[in-house]
Amino acid sequence: MPSRVIINADDFGLNREENAVIVRAFRRGLISSATLMANMPAFAQACALIHAEGLHGRVGLHVNLTYGRPLGSAIAAQRCFCNASGEFELRLPRHRLWLNRAVCAAIDDELQAQWQRCLDHGVRPSHLDSHQHVHNIWPVGERLARFAAAQGVPLRLARNLGGNLSPAKRLFKALLNRHLRRLAGRCAEHVCTPADLRDQPLPAQGTLEVISHPCNLGEDFGDACLDPDESLTALLERRLGGIPRVAYGAVPGHPAAIPCAP
Repeated sequence: MPSRVIINADDFGLNREENAVIVRAFRRGLISSATLMANMPAFAQACALIHAEGLHGRVGLHVNLTYGRPLGSAIAAQRCFCNASGEFELRLPRHRLWLNRAVCAAIDDELQAQWQRCLDHGVRPSHLDSHQHVHNIWPVGERLARFAAAQGVPLRLARNLGGNLSPAKRLFKALLNRHLRRLAGRCAEHVCTPADLRDQPLPAQGTLEVISHPCNLGEDFGDACLDPDESLTALLERRLGGIPRVAYGAVPGHPAAIPCAP
């Protein structure tokens, strides 16, 4: 069994409805961590909720390079990331292994802009991941890993648990994750979605991150990757009950471990 589990809710700041679900999930102890979208309409409200609910150290940056408008101008000029209107519209193949210097510089500029907007609102992100898993593209992942190392925070690895990973995809993710771990230095060893927990064996040790997108299911919680009437609460209790739920600060090597109630 893993020694600890991070239940991370993505998309904090996307809209007010998402914010309300995530805060309710924090209050109920369902999730132990979340990641914030710095360029979305409800970002400022999410930051206010972080202050009001005492969630500092439990919220990271959900780097967004695929949806809405960028915060910086450099990436808006890169047609592999943005359309002629300056909105994100990714045209980068998932198997791309190289990007030129100008594109890399534009990614770095946008990372800094999204990070700085969090700081400007009094929130220092605890870790990094990305919307729609864009850092699973090798050269984009490199930029995020180097940025995470520079900021001294952990980075989410590519999903590496699940029965629907083909041998080729599993090999690619293993190579990518080894590269990201070498560059970033601090990562949870295992990553999966709630759906992967249904019938997959759990890792024998280490830290497991469960990527969640919680939604309301009456008084309970569902998840975007589960069946419409499937309880996320019951699934997590059945598969991970008794394992401490922690924030990303508990990843070994991070300066501030912040345990959370299971």
